[in-house]
Amino acid sequence: MAYTDDALIPFADDELAESGQASSATVWQVLIVDDEPDVHAASKLALKGIQVEGRSIAFSHAHTAAQAMELLAQPNDFAVAFIDVVMESDDAGLQLVRQIREALDNQALRIILRTGQPGYAPEIDTIRQYDINDYRTKSELTQVRLFTCLTMAVRSYAQIRQLEAGRRGLEQILAASAELGKPVGLKKFAAGIVTQLCALLNVEAQCLVCAAMNPTDQTPYVLAAAGAYGAWIGLPLDEIPEPRVRKNLHQTLHERQHLLKDGASLYFQGYNEQALAAFVDVQRPLQALEKELLEVFCSNISVAFENLQLYLNINDLAYNDTLVHLPNRNALVQAIDARLAREGTVALLDLDSFADINSILDDSFGDAVLQSVAHKLRAAFPAETLVARLGSDLFGLYGPAQQVTPEKIAAVFDEPFAVDANEPLRLSATTGLVRLQSSMQTGLIVLKSASAALKEAKRFQRGKSLYFEANQADAARDRIRMLNRLRTSFSEERLFLHYQPFINLQDGRVVGAESLLRWKSTEGQFISPELFIPIAEQSGLMIPMGEWVARTAMKWRASLHGQVDDDFRVAINVSRTQFAEPDFAQKFLDLLDEVGLQGSQVEIELTESVAIENLEDLAVKLEVLRGRGIRVAMDDFGTGYSSLSVIQRLRLDQLKIDRGFVSGGGGESFEIARTIITMADHLAMTTIAEGIETQTQCDALLAAGCQEGQGYLFSRPLGETEFLKWLQDRRNSR
Repeated sequence: MAYTDDALIPFADDELAESGQASSATVWQVLIVDDEPDVHAASKLALKGIQVEGRSIAFSHAHTAAQAMELLAQPNDFAVAFIDVVMESDDAGLQLVRQIREALDNQALRIILRTGQPGYAPEIDTIRQYDINDYRTKSELTQVRLFTCLTMAVRSYAQIRQLEAGRRGLEQILAASAELGKPVGLKKFAAGIVTQLCALLNVEAQCLVCAAMNPTDQTPYVLAAAGAYGAWIGLPLDEIPEPRVRKNLHQTLHERQHLLKDGASLYFQGYNEQALAAFVDVQRPLQALEKELLEVFCSNISVAFENLQLYLNINDLAYNDTLVHLPNRNALVQAIDARLAREGTVALLDLDSFADINSILDDSFGDAVLQSVAHKLRAAFPAETLVARLGSDLFGLYGPAQQVTPEKIAAVFDEPFAVDANEPLRLSATTGLVRLQSSMQTGLIVLKSASAALKEAKRFQRGKSLYFEANQADAARDRIRMLNRLRTSFSEERLFLHYQPFINLQDGRVVGAESLLRWKSTEGQFISPELFIPIAEQSGLMIPMGEWVARTAMKWRASLHGQVDDDFRVAINVSRTQFAEPDFAQKFLDLLDEVGLQGSQVEIELTESVAIENLEDLAVKLEVLRGRGIRVAMDDFGTGYSSLSVIQRLRLDQLKIDRGFVSGGGGESFEIARTIITMADHLAMTTIAEGIETQTQCDALLAAGCQEGQGYLFSRPLGETEFLKWLQDRRNSR
């Protein structure tokens, strides 16, 4: 009998199928493939009304292998196929089996081969190669045997599908774990849970995630949601409008366990008592396999949630300043890198004299000052301007050029700062700014440029703002190169001292000498102290260098024993970085004892800039030194900012008149020198004038009452050997 396409019967022709209820969830789909109509009818009749494993059977029919392939190629859920071996050809059934397993890659379908011609048995290779449940002749398939074969095949199919579902579920869980284990924000993590849960349970996106985060007294809130719950994002849990969902989530978070009735409410334990709860609106009872998969899923996601929290904590430490709650240097660099192509300005602000605040008061007050500055900066600039703290008292700004300007930065410091309950505190800041350019390759380069401008501003415009210029970068590079050369020269002992004598202007006696640090490069060129001393101070190299200078000068003075008067003193210049060391005074006295000098044989010279910084601390240290008879002189007096109260507070022994007031021996400049001499006399201090080059200058100073002098009129700075020869020549000439 020939069959056309119209003879294909792709329906389940029992009452269940006809009612439209023959879904794979309620019936077993069975396909009968046979070219004999009686076989179809007999099979239906034999199994009519029978249930297998609690489900009814729905039949579909095909009369050729081609028709069967057409049916099987469509979306379906066939559990068992009865296939006739001999149909349009002697091996049509066997070829169909190969196509099912290979072309369709359908490994779950259970196949029962049968034939009405016993001589046409399946090939051994077919049985061996393909998964076939049974082979029977049609005459053997009585109702009992047919039911037995079908039941065994259905059970095998159910087990295979369960294994497949488990495998797919585990694969999905592994994929979800990998996806949700990536370092993302908490909101994206929660949104990922929503997506993965709905996919795992094969339900529409009707899901939400509620977060219970620190502080623990904060009410839980909706972190992510999908479907009808999408409008609830951000709502506190107590304000969720649907009582069923609200109750389930409350109970899940309170009991810290899953609830799988009336929907699925799942619990994810996190770090430090923080947790997530997810509600999935599942309208059917969950299968045992789904419950097992959910347990695995929740366990994996809880680990990912805890790892995410640790990552966010580390990320917070890496990109945020915990003291003032602003982004830190890393965050500023990252922001500049991300938006480098845009126009804008970066500014670095350094608080002036902040070290004094910490030293005079305490660290906790200093922290409060930083927090107050951070708060005021953040409030002064719009949200699009990034305000950061880069370290200690250094702050950074990055925003549009019209917002980040010297005027707007200065306005922040116009009014005093309220710090704790103390008196309002006035502060100032020195600022270096840089305009972004396309040629700047990275955020680090931008910050280096801003730092160069800041250093330049601190040197010449303290308390003001300065924009970066290319020559500042060149100067900064020159300073770095010089510092490297200086370090090398110091370590290789290529630095040395020269000594310039002090002369008593009244009787011409040699009463002392100033030790002067000298540096000659490997090329034989002398480098001015005015160039390398500031670099040594800024880098901290001045501390070991200063100690070396003091020791060398003291040893030189000790070597002059018997060749100079006992009251001959060596003057040693001490920088502000040395005075800032807490144990400076004690170390200096230890050197004095080590060399074996009397305190009266040593003089310390400090500058006016040193005198105005950390006045109280400096006064204490100077008193310790003067207690051993060490004299204290102020160098370059008249060029700085010292007041009479500072001079009196420090109890100085001598004022050193700057050479600028000496040259010419008359005129307006000399009147300043005369005023200094008169003032020193009233304060019971002596004076010494620098840079005396002519006898006229010397006579004028003596007439004005100046006691001592130094300069080229008497001698240029000399090395140790030259100084001894100069002494001998001077004695011989007198």
